[in-house]
Amino acid sequence: MGLAALGTSAVTLPQQKAIASTAAAADTQPNAAGRKAAGGATAAGTPRGSMPALKNAPAAGPQSESIVATARRVRSEITVGEKQIQRLLPGMSPLQALEVLPGVVYTTADPWGATEQNAAIYIHGFAQSQLGFTMDGIPLGDQTYNNYNGLSPQRTVSSENVARVSLSSGAGDLGTASSSNLGGTIQTVSSDPTATRGGRISQSFGSYAAFRTFGRFDTGTFGNNNSAYISFLRQDARAWDYHEHQGGKQVNVKFVHDGATDRITTYFDWMDKAEGNEDAVVFPSDVYTRPSFYPDLTQAMAYLDKSGTPPAAAGLNFRDYASTAIRQDFIGYIRDEHHFSDALTWTNTVYGHHDASAGVVTTPVNASGISKILQAYYPGQNIVQLFGGSGFTNRTTEYSINRVGLTSALDYKIGAHTIEIGGWYERNVNTFERRWYPFSATDPLSPYTRPTDPLINQFANDFYTNTFQTHIQDQWHVLPGVVLQAGFKSSLQYTNGRLTVPALAASLSPAGASTAAGGQIDATDAFLPDFGATWHLGPHDQLFANIQKNMRGFQALGFGYATPWGIPSQAGFEAFRREGKPETSWTYETGWRFNHPLAFGPIQAIDGQISYYHVDFSNRLLTVSSSPQITSLTGAASLLENVGGVTTNGADMEFTLRFGRHFSLYDAVSYNHSVYDNNYMSGSTSVATAGKNVVAVPDWMNKFIFAYNNNGFFAQLTGDYIGKRYATYLNDLSVPPMALFSFSSGYTSHALPVLKESSIQFNITNLTNTRGADTILATNASKQYTAYPVAPRQFFVTLTGRF
Repeated sequence: MGLAALGTSAVTLPQQKAIASTAAAADTQPNAAGRKAAGGATAAGTPRGSMPALKNAPAAGPQSESIVATARRVRSEITVGEKQIQRLLPGMSPLQALEVLPGVVYTTADPWGATEQNAAIYIHGFAQSQLGFTMDGIPLGDQTYNNYNGLSPQRTVSSENVARVSLSSGAGDLGTASSSNLGGTIQTVSSDPTATRGGRISQSFGSYAAFRTFGRFDTGTFGNNNSAYISFLRQDARAWDYHEHQGGKQVNVKFVHDGATDRITTYFDWMDKAEGNEDAVVFPSDVYTRPSFYPDLTQAMAYLDKSGTPPAAAGLNFRDYASTAIRQDFIGYIRDEHHFSDALTWTNTVYGHHDASAGVVTTPVNASGISKILQAYYPGQNIVQLFGGSGFTNRTTEYSINRVGLTSALDYKIGAHTIEIGGWYERNVNTFERRWYPFSATDPLSPYTRPTDPLINQFANDFYTNTFQTHIQDQWHVLPGVVLQAGFKSSLQYTNGRLTVPALAASLSPAGASTAAGGQIDATDAFLPDFGATWHLGPHDQLFANIQKNMRGFQALGFGYATPWGIPSQAGFEAFRREGKPETSWTYETGWRFNHPLAFGPIQAIDGQISYYHVDFSNRLLTVSSSPQITSLTGAASLLENVGGVTTNGADMEFTLRFGRHFSLYDAVSYNHSVYDNNYMSGSTSVATAGKNVVAVPDWMNKFIFAYNNNGFFAQLTGDYIGKRYATYLNDLSVPPMALFSFSSGYTSHALPVLKESSIQFNITNLTNTRGADTILATNASKQYTAYPVAPRQFFVTLTGRF
């Protein structure tokens, strides 16, 4: 299929599964022509208010799979399709699949990107909590590990059911249901049921006892143009540097009714997971990993002295017995897309989400300030014996999320204009609690079981958040090939945080701190404008430009976090309520998309995108900690300060060279220069951050995929170079550049009589077994930081049968 039919500039990997009607909907089952798919795009891949497409592009080889630069957008938007996600590694997180895109830093300490505590994503200098995330248009919150308003994409849909994941590296569409998308939006889209009845079973095996089973059954079309599927996933693997396991179970159900005037979609997801968490290493240090002791309690107890104190030589890198994230989620939606006429469509979605989670750390009772907390509640008592005689305690951070919401969009085409009016409302009730439990020396609790009956309920918060967003947008086709777009959104977030259980003052650090009683704080801006344009210079080239303002609401978390409700006094909270401002950003972006046939030796075609961006980020909020300890365990009083702004300038370039029908080379080069604009005060000391590079963000990155495909066989080599990253705000410590490579190959056959299709795939991650710092956590202005290690080389094989 030629790209002229796709309306995109496609970065094509040759001869993988054909793009179904559109590069923007790569590898998805096409729906009824022209119907909008989740997230505001039609099933034919045309976003609301379609623009002219690039034409007469060179034909891709059959069974092509693409990384796609969408040519119908006024901003940069690049999509990774289903097949390419599974080529990288079957079961990979949708977010990790974005690591092949320009401008994206994705780091994780496990090969799937499934372990959320040690995963991080940065886009154009913005961290994941400053980005927007949706699945089928449903808001997923800001991806903070201690989540309060959503969940990760891999917990909403199994990787094998992901049709595509798209990155809009500016502030994103006005209609995106997010209150945090300062620096971009990531939209995950689930696949639709197939038109024919059938099923699929995949089984993966790999290093460290990895075991992943996925099964899906599609009903095919039945009744009055209905279709549905149900899938089940089970995954389990031992962590590579300790003996805890990581995995869970997941069920997805999707139903679609495609009527004459209405397309009705119902989706449900359940996931129950428990995963051992990697402990970060505090640097400078010669230690590479901090493995937990589980399941060897005898060795763990021998590691401590009689008072429950780890060896002094371990310093801040002492070892825990276990550390586990326990998550259970239920999420679903019902969407009705009603077509009054070819020119008028009204789409409404109602959704709900319930989460019950806990982070459980079995840690020494006399490490990193923990004994101060325990003694505050039980003064003069033998803490080791009181908490079970093992020398350890179970510290939990416990959460619940209950969200309901509605998104709505009315699209009207009149003459040369396409007008969109829409809105989003969400009611979120979330809780945040810190508790301490005994850990028995004779009957130890499994790390995969949520503890009960705490000895200390240290503090608890309830939050009630109402979010309202409305937007209006007009796309005007001024001339053939020239489109102007203008609009604005209003974002209103009202959060009332209540302290239901105050902490004893003696349990908090430093002396004099308290848990604030809280109250309501609002983050509102009635006018967040967006202006953009596209201009076709000819059949093979298009220019685009966009200017947009956005705002991030305040996080609804308590003591020790970068939120108003984490401020260590009610007076401080009241001062912030009077004077505090939410973070905002202005993003300026322009670029060139192209696709050209070539006759240059073996090179037949080149296509891709080059873009430049500038960002002014204002009112950056930072918690200035008063404690040198590992405050993720204890919590510590932190002042929430407006530390000024960040200025970013950068450029992305991605292209694909096609060498005949069997070979291609995709390459993406990125430059980003993000610097802090201001110094800030830590007590009476000025911290000279002005002009310093933003932490954890490299200046240079390069990614590539070299692919071969022929007659059912494929092979591809993937590379990801990450440049030097600073690890402290004063830039006195840094992590050196790092290059990671992976390899995958496989073969698909249609020769077995009992199966429509069978395949085998091999994957090797971290091909060169590189060691280094992966995810960086900037915990100090200077002299110290924490980081997670790079996972070693691992091997996987996946068998798949379709019937």
